[in-house]
Amino acid sequence: MPAALRRIDVHQHVTPPFYGALLAQAGIAEAGGRALPDWNPGAALESMDLLGTATAMVSVSTPGTGFLTDPAEAAGLARRLNDFSAALAADHPGRFGWFATLPMPDAEAAVNEARRALLSLGADGVTLLANTQGVYLGAPGQDALWRCLDEHGAVVFVHPAELPAPAIKDIPPFAADFLLDTTRAAYLLVRGGIVRDHPNIRFVLSHGGGFVPYASHRMAVTIANDTGRCPLDVLDDFRSFYFDTALSSSPAALPTLLGFARPGHVLFGSDWPFAPTAAGQYFTAGLDTHVDPDTLTAVSRTNAEALFPRLAARPPAAPARPLTARLRRSVHRAGARLAFKLVQPGAD
Repeated sequence: MPAALRRIDVHQHVTPPFYGALLAQAGIAEAGGRALPDWNPGAALESMDLLGTATAMVSVSTPGTGFLTDPAEAAGLARRLNDFSAALAADHPGRFGWFATLPMPDAEAAVNEARRALLSLGADGVTLLANTQGVYLGAPGQDALWRCLDEHGAVVFVHPAELPAPAIKDIPPFAADFLLDTTRAAYLLVRGGIVRDHPNIRFVLSHGGGFVPYASHRMAVTIANDTGRCPLDVLDDFRSFYFDTALSSSPAALPTLLGFARPGHVLFGSDWPFAPTAAGQYFTAGLDTHVDPDTLTAVSRTNAEALFPRLAARPPAAPARPLTARLRRSVHRAGARLAFKLVQPGAD
């Protein structure tokens, strides 16, 4: 990939060892139906180099702090996770940015940690799960959080969690429920006027926005009927979201996403390490293959530069890689493109 196209990945996860240990103590061995992956900075950087990623914005995936019922313990874990992510970014200048974990559903504690992370630790934004303990974004009692994030012009990365309902046998939550969870949160954020009333917040919806682009007009008409608002205004609020391409840059999904989103509002995402490297290669090949060069540049990097100006000022240079590593990467990428074409209908 040319240096000018080196990607900014807004959807990559970090699982510190102490966090994995706490989840294990609570009897949690998976998230969204996937086993908790091993993580270390070296493996993250290797995957980034393979996908042509210069900088990754890391975040903590579900369950975040939501598995803890004691609000003080949840707030303490959020602080610990954010200190870890800040140190990771400091130890690898230019390679990692990070979204702060907030101890929802305690909105007051979330405000306090958001201010600490954004003002003292240098977080690039915050992560909010679509629902925490069954409480969705957009629920009553969150006004102080939205005011705080609007005041700081925060980037808010909205990541799905497991639905507050029993899972269906043979349907892992990440395969379908995650998409509905994100859609529910987006719906409530729009219906409650949060998006319109707090225009300085830049919301990024994971995985292509779930079902938002596909069902946007249906949802806009429903909200308009319920609230008396103009459906075009409601639709405009849905289009104000940013969307990442994690597991979503297929010939079926990508045209709808690009056709719906505002210019500049589609960002590259990989979902590593919950999505294994092979899956990242597969969907990245879809992006590289099915958009024009200008769109590829925008999605891969320049749209994210507008959200994170510090990355636009000094794009991190790609580290020198041994010839054998470069050849291996080229073979992997060529194989991923070929596999993508073979399994996708109408992709030749």
